[in-house]
Amino acid sequence: MSNLAKLEFAALEISGKNYLPWVLDAEIHLDAKGLGETIKDGNKATCQDKANAMIFLRRHLHEGLKNEYLTIKDPQILWSNLKESEYNSAMFKITSQLKLCGEKVTDMDMLERTYSTFHANNIVLQTQYREKGFKKYSELISCLLVAEQNNELLMKNHESRPTGSTPLPEANIMSYNEKGNYRDHASNSG
Repeated sequence: MSNLAKLEFAALEISGKNYLPWVLDAEIHLDAKGLGETIKDGNKATCQDKANAMIFLRRHLHEGLKNEYLTIKDPQILWSNLKESEYNSAMFKITSQLKLCGEKVTDMDMLERTYSTFHANNIVLQTQYREKGFKKYSELISCLLVAEQNNELLMKNHESRPTGSTPLPEANIMSYNEKGNYRDHASNSG
């Protein structure tokens, strides 16, 4: 049983701190298993290969990321979504280099830097995140990732049913006609 728990390489942390080495290891291992195509755009991978790739990728994710991407079943979509961790990885790489140079970088510094990247149109959103009082950078990033995923879901729902489009007809709607009779629109009777 202990062999099942062993990972080929370190799991991707929720903060994205180890994204760069993780993505390289994941690509190499997927290629070695013959599953490298499953993470490429427009791939023609079989359902079985996609399932095997998902099992492999999910096994190498932090529990928080597994939960965050719980409903994703396509390895290419998961791979694309995990690229968001690259920002976090770049942030940690820069802070590590600053620390090596003797600079002290705190979670508050990283939080402030992230808040400053909000677009000018999102000042209200930036203020709302500041007011939540995050003390750790990883907490803010987790919250932002969930918000981004929710926003993507809302956009997909909107694209499938845009505001102002004609509502779908009710299956069993009844109306009152001029003669004072109710009419069942679900049946073909008049």
